[in-house]
Amino acid sequence: MREGLHLDFCSHEAAKHAVHRWHYSRRMPKSKLVRIGVWEDEKFSGAIIYGLGANRHLARPFGLATTECCELVRVALAPGREHPTSQCVAVSLKLLKRQSPGLRLVVSFADLGQGHLGTLYQAGGWLYLGTSEQSYFRIHGRVVHPRTVYDRYGPGGQSIGWLRGNVDPRAERVEQASKLRYVMPLDRAMRRQLAPQALPYPKSAAEVTRSDTPGAQPGEGGATPTRPLQSSCATA
Repeated sequence: MREGLHLDFCSHEAAKHAVHRWHYSRRMPKSKLVRIGVWEDEKFSGAIIYGLGANRHLARPFGLATTECCELVRVALAPGREHPTSQCVAVSLKLLKRQSPGLRLVVSFADLGQGHLGTLYQAGGWLYLGTSEQSYFRIHGRVVHPRTVYDRYGPGGQSIGWLRGNVDPRAERVEQASKLRYVMPLDRAMRRQLAPQALPYPKSAAEVTRSDTPGAQPGEGGATPTRPLQSSCATA
């Protein structure tokens, strides 16, 4: 670890402060999470947060159990830091792996709609597996994530016909910009399995082509943590 850089598990309040101040979404995921704080020269510089993500089937496309896969749901770091983001994420992965030895894979998504190509993942040696696209819903004039709709209305909420008949007659699907899927295998066997699927890193939005993997939608943070993600340092 570089001199002056320190990472350790942090409180919910500290992580929330970082997300509200330094993450473009300004929204804290609604779940129990592994929250890792970043300090430079003893000054708090942000948080890196892992969880299940919005897709309850995140692990399925990779042949993994739910307890073997998680999502990097927030990287909320102060600008103007001395240490690069990729370095901070790499150190956080070591802490995560030590705290959650059952994990085999971390998934993350770069939001093309925000102009993000995942350069920090490229710098960290993550594998790029193409894009993931998903329709959101507009209900009562507000765009809502599919996981939120499911939590509110159950399986029926995934049907426009049901939503129009029971919730909002003007409900509609809203296409969102592509998100780029990156994965970090945490063991050699997992890397050997996924390396043949890796695509060249995109260097511009024009280079991005759709390459969906069923069930691997982007998200904001799950509602229920996996067992390996729970610890005394990771309570909401």
